[in-house]
Amino acid sequence: MNTLLSMGTKVVIFALIAYSIAIITEQRKHKISNFVLTFLSLGIFLDITATLFMILGTTNSIFTLHGILGYSSLLAMIIDTVLLWRFRLKNGADTEVPGSLHLYSRYAYIWWVLAFITGATLAMSKYV
Repeated sequence: MNTLLSMGTKVVIFALIAYSIAIITEQRKHKISNFVLTFLSLGIFLDITATLFMILGTTNSIFTLHGILGYSSLLAMIIDTVLLWRFRLKNGADTEVPGSLHLYSRYAYIWWVLAFITGATLAMSKYV
């Protein structure tokens, strides 16, 4: 594995941790705190960074099954982050998240984790 792919792999693990902290907290409390927004925004930054490292480091086409899953899951998380920020700015921290937004956050996160697992499985299959 080349250096850029290795760096991307390490960074995406930190994105997983940041997303997990943010989404699990939001799912349990049904509120969008500064804590949730900080970790969700950090996850986006780390995810974009990891994606760029992986695009620059790959010798394959960027339009593989895993690539499409990854890009779509990153887009889903960006949309979730924008929606949560907009809701928070409009309604404040003490307002309960509506069911539809709460559910979207859950599905976007699950989609992202599936893309993460797909990438991890593909990487492990190359080196086992």
